[in-house]
Amino acid sequence: GWKTLTEKIGDKVQLVGDDLFVTNTKRLKLGIDLGVANSIIIKPNQIGTLTETISTIKLAKENGYKTIASPRSGKLWDPYIVHLCVGQNLGQGKFVRCPAGGSYLNELIRIEEYLE
Repeated sequence: GWKTLTEKIGDKVQLVGDDLFVTNTKRLKLGIDLGVANSIIIKPNQIGTLTETISTIKLAKENGYKTIASPRSGKLWDPYIVHLCVGQNLGQGKFVRCPAGGSYLNELIRIEEYLE
């Protein structure tokens, strides 16, 4: 399914691997080799370490995959994910569907104001 979908519409829409890749370099590499998806959700606490998270981000970017930062569902407010999103130039964040969504967006605004 994923491969066929990626071949048919992957050049028009984002096909985002969340549970497919679970921020795991080995799983992402397999997906790249198989030609599935074109984007990945980055959830650092899925893989366990910041080093592994950054390795996954690097692999995704090197292979043209879009990267989207996201806290785990139901996660309490913790600004690290916003700083990771900005610091690693992820380009996208999925913050509005979690309980502290507004806090994440406010942190992005604070970072933008600081950088100006």
